Amino acid sequence: MRSGRDPLEGGCPGVASNMDDIAVIREVYDAFERQDLGALLNLTDPDCVVTQDSSLPWGGEFVGHEGVTNFAFLLMGTTNSSLTLGAIFEADGKVIQCGRTAGTVTANGNTFDIPEVHVWTLKDGKVVAAHFAIDTPAMLAALG
Repeated sequence: MRSGRDPLEGGCPGVASNMDDIAVIREVYDAFERQDLGALLNLTDPDCVVTQDSSLPWGGEFVGHEGVTNFAFLLMGTTNSSLTLGAIFEADGKVIQCGRTAGTVTANGNTFDIPEVHVWTLKDGKVVAAHFAIDTPAMLAALG
């Protein structure tokens, strides 16, 4: 029997999900796509922690609004990319997004189209932590 729910819109039938948190994360993606740093920072806690594999040029741990800003500028300075959002759902008190990132490497023009997963932790409607995972070996190959 079909529930009528879109499986990409947050969860499974009979499982509660926090659509408010999912809506906040959708706003984060919209702000990043518009390159609206003010809106992005408004959606993040002043003590937010962003992490990604440190072998990437934009990887490591970034703390606070200054860290979020540094992460964004490092990423945008290294690649020209866009996300294709896949499933967004709540699990274990976090918002998970599975999709793809595609684009070009600024330094060499190499293209990439690789899977990614973002794990978001929110408190009181603000992002307090974000971990970004991609197919790191494929990205490192594109980076040359």
